[in-house]
Amino acid sequence: MENQHLTNPRKKFYTEKFPNQEQNTPALQSEMKPKPDCGEESYKGYNRLEGRKALITGGDSGIGRAAAIAYAREGANVAIQFFPGEEEDANEVKELIEKAGRKALLLPYDLREDGTATEIVTKTVEAFGGLDTLVLNAAQQIAQPTLSDLTMKQVHDTFKVNIISMFETVKAAEQHLRPGSAIITTTSVLSFNPTTPLMDYAATKGAISNFTINLSAYFASKGIRVNGVAPGPIWTPLQLDNGQLAGKLPKFGQNTPLGRAGQPAELAPIYVLLASDEGSYITGQIYGVTGGDPINL
Repeated sequence: MENQHLTNPRKKFYTEKFPNQEQNTPALQSEMKPKPDCGEESYKGYNRLEGRKALITGGDSGIGRAAAIAYAREGANVAIQFFPGEEEDANEVKELIEKAGRKALLLPYDLREDGTATEIVTKTVEAFGGLDTLVLNAAQQIAQPTLSDLTMKQVHDTFKVNIISMFETVKAAEQHLRPGSAIITTTSVLSFNPTTPLMDYAATKGAISNFTINLSAYFASKGIRVNGVAPGPIWTPLQLDNGQLAGKLPKFGQNTPLGRAGQPAELAPIYVLLASDEGSYITGQIYGVTGGDPINL
């Protein structure tokens, strides 16, 4: 007898081949086919983050958007940093946050520029009167077929956005974080199983995993928890903005054990857990949300 309350994870979200498509920088979620599911219609909150003041980098689309929606519905005020040019996506998130009865702050900043990570912390504290939850999620991902195609400018930019900005954000935020605060990083399954077309991206994700564990040891005595999330292939705008080699997009995610790409909404509960008091004894951990691909430190 079938249990109608069970859902086959292989069939829960989009399972077909993705249409071959690409976008100019910056890629917008609103123009993707199919549009990613970030929990806009499905996520229900239970006040697990009541009164929290969160800053999410890369919060306009994809995983960051899913976290922002979930945090607002759990009771948090949410500031989102996004790359200038992504205002259409960011304004949709702002509307969803405010619809949940929470304050929203939009921060259009390019994290490749010195000082921007510090400024987004300052702006968040000014708007919300404090800061207690950091989600360090912004990333650049550009696939290259050969090492000779990988320019040093791309390497510098990828490291600046993906990991150096994390250092700057945390350094700026430390003075505002009180016991009970939480820091959550977005690393990747590629931190543990890298692929050559994303050599620079994978290297930064390895650095983020190391940074997360090291940072958790630093903050533990202060009562501040630090954890990371390692996504597998998740359907986000990063994939359309040169994030995959030509011709690879249609089968994106289909080689995972669960046979499909993940949706951002499937990661939101992990980000909520790691920010909430329900995760009070969790620190220094990396959580894989990979469709079955293993992660190992």
